[in-house]
Formats: sequence, C-alpha cells, structure tokens
Amino acid sequence: MKRVFCLFSFSFIIYLSSINLIFSQVKIDITRGRVEPMPIAVAKFVIDGGSEKNIGRQITSVISNDLERSGLFRPIDEDSFVQQLYSFDTVPRFPDWRLINAQALIQGEVVEIRNGRIRVSYRLWDVFTGQELKGQVFVTPKANWRRVSHIIADSIYEEITGETGYFDTRIVYVSESGPLNARVKRLAIMDQDEENHRFLTDGSALVLTPRFSPTTQEITYLSFFNDLPRVYLFNLETGKQEVLGDFPGMTYAPRFSPTADKIIFSMASNGNSDIYQMDLNSRRTIRLTNHPAIDTSPSYSPNNKEICFNSDRGGSQQLYVMGIDGKGVKRISFGKGRYATPVWSPRGDLIAFTKMRQGKFFIGVMETDGSNERLLSQGFLMESPTWAPNGRVLMYFAQEPTRMDGSGGKTRLFSIDLTGYNQMERLTPADASDPAWSPLIP
Repeated sequence: MKRVFCLFSFSFIIYLSSINLIFSQVKIDITRGRVEPMPIAVAKFVIDGGSEKNIGRQITSVISNDLERSGLFRPIDEDSFVQQLYSFDTVPRFPDWRLINAQALIQGEVVEIRNGRIRVSYRLWDVFTGQELKGQVFVTPKANWRRVSHIIADSIYEEITGETGYFDTRIVYVSESGPLNARVKRLAIMDQDEENHRFLTDGSALVLTPRFSPTTQEITYLSFFNDLPRVYLFNLETGKQEVLGDFPGMTYAPRFSPTADKIIFSMASNGNSDIYQMDLNSRRTIRLTNHPAIDTSPSYSPNNKEICFNSDRGGSQQLYVMGIDGKGVKRISFGKGRYATPVWSPRGDLIAFTKMRQGKFFIGVMETDGSNERLLSQGFLMESPTWAPNGRVLMYFAQEPTRMDGSGGKTRLFSIDLTGYNQMERLTPADASDPAWSPLIP
C-alpha cells in the first residue's frame, strides 16, 4: 500500500513505495568519526516522453554532487559502468555493479506529463543483496527539478546513514563588496549547493547577522537606518520587510526561538551589553541578563529550555549557559583563549563556537556542559559558525590577511563536518560573511 504526501506550496505529490530492509548491508556508521566514503553508482535518469533529454543528466548530476559533497559517498565514474540502464523497468545485473565495487545503486526515470509537469521516479538498490531499499515518485512542475533532486539526495542520505539529510536547504549570508573602509553589505540567499543565488536587499543600508526562522519563511537581521540599528523581519515568500523595533542602544545578533514566536538579542546601553527577548506577537521585550559585563551572542537550545551566550563577566570572553528565564547562569568554557559566537546544535548535543588564542582563530565544538572541546578548523580570522539542520555540518566565514598595499582580505564561506576533515569553500559572487543555514524547506 502506498502513502501519499502533498507539499502544496511547491506543488509536489510524493508517493512512497514499500521499503525492504531485509539483510541490507548498505549502511554507513557515522558514529565512528571519520569513515571512508561509500562507493555508490548513480545511473543517469532515463527520459520517457517529451522531456528535455538534458534534464535527466542534470538531476543525476545534482544527486551525485550532493552525496559527494557530504564526504560520506564516492560516486563512481559513469564510464566504468558495465551495465547501462536504458529503462526504469530494467532490473540491474548486480554482479556487474559489484564488479566495479558499487555498494549501492540509484536508478531513476523522468517522464513528462500534462500541463508542464514531470514525474520523477527513483529506486535505491543494495548491490550486495539485490534488495530495493527505497523507491519514490515525485510529480512536480518541470521548473522544480533541482529541488526534487535535493529531496532525493536527502532521502538516500537518510536511508544509508540513519540521519536526516541537509541538501534541500538554503544559505542566507551577508554579501560584501567595495573597499575595506567603505564596505557595501547586503543580504543574499542561495541553495546549499550555491545555485539559485539572489540578493534580498539593495545595499543602501548596512545589514548584519541574518538568521532563519525555524519555519524557514522568515529571516531576522540587523540593519542601520539613519545610522540607527533596527531589527527587521524579512518574509521570503512575499519579499516584505517589517521593522521589529527601534532600540535605544546598539543591538546585536537577533536570533529566533525554536518555536519561532520570540527573538533573542543583545543590546548595548551606557557602555553595557545585556541580553533581551522579544515576543513577536505582543512585541513586548524583557531583559534576561543584568550584569556590568558584556553579554552577547545568545542562542537557544533546541528544546527551548536554555540559552548559551558569551560574556566577559569572569574577566575574559567565555561561554555561559542559563535557563530560558535568565536564571542559573553557569560558565562552560575553561580552555585557554577567548570564546565567542556560540550556537546550539539542532540535535541539542553540541555547542559550536569561535575561539581566539595566540593571534589565531578557530572554529570548534564542545558538549553542552563544556566537556570534550574539539577544534575543527583554524585560520587568520574565522567566525560565525552555523549548523546544517541535521547537526553534522557547520558553515562559517573566514577572512584572509590584508597585504601592505591594501590588497587581499578576501572573505569567504566554508563548510566542515564534525570530523574536521571534509572542509570546502562555498562559492559566492562576491565576498561573504555571517552565514545562516536554513532548516529543511517544508
């Protein structure tokens, strides 16, 4: 019996066929830290009907690139395939796929149907047992072929690793251009694979620290209007911007609560910075910390029970955790150096941070009580880690040193997984900073 799911906002209809997991050997144990990438064969999606022949290859390429970018899969070169699958009804000859060391095989089809829509089908096979692990069918407008590809890659990732995927997501960040002493900063957004790039603001006002709502349809960010800081909401569906408030002091780093009905931020007044929370329904603001030190960069725990932040109340910049009401403040970082920009993992098990020590910057993670600190990357200047929605991958920005002649200083986005090995640059049209990773698109 098939189950039917409808994603109305993107005109998807998804049919999930029955899943057979009997004796499956196709699993990646990601709890062991660094693992060798699994060899996987992604056969070109065959075309049936009037669809453009190129769309099958494009879908195949997106799925293959998503899986490879995760660092957990090694797509096998199509030129080495012994069997060519010219029909979706063709049953794979599994000895031929074992011959090229494939452990899993993806087989797919694209069919053009009425009203400019396509039907995309795929099967995931365990090459060792010959069992079909998963199969799905998507009906969607042709223009949505790229998003279907990401959803398929997420499904395959989840089936083999046991973790939720993160490919059907977007990145919002601050695009930077112009000389270093007069930077133009505007909001930009792109898919996690760097496609579908567009600018959200025109650069007439400086923008900082964008953050996604858990619903993914809104972004909160800081902007300057007549040299005064304002916290804004930006609706991605309508393009509408809304001012949340003008505040008497400098405001920093607004971030949504897990329930999306509140934002938390820090505000400086009379040389002091404390943490405040605003209810988005009533617009009532309450103060959560009241300390002569600088308290900033707050981030909610995913269960909405705690808040982490950084503060110099102990004499140097360190990480602290407190209750959702601002009570029970306790320090959790005790390593050498200064700590900043903490952000709670979506899984609730780790806190990512920026660390500064001996003139170097690091991106690291620690458990929520401060134990088991691990530094994943280091460089001249790197900041603002943000989590993929499955809590396995981080993105951040890094800046190069500026040369004596004023050149250099390029600012770029990078991602890295929790092993610290799968690090890669994420390409943007101009310099980029302050990334924020969306939840999975609903």
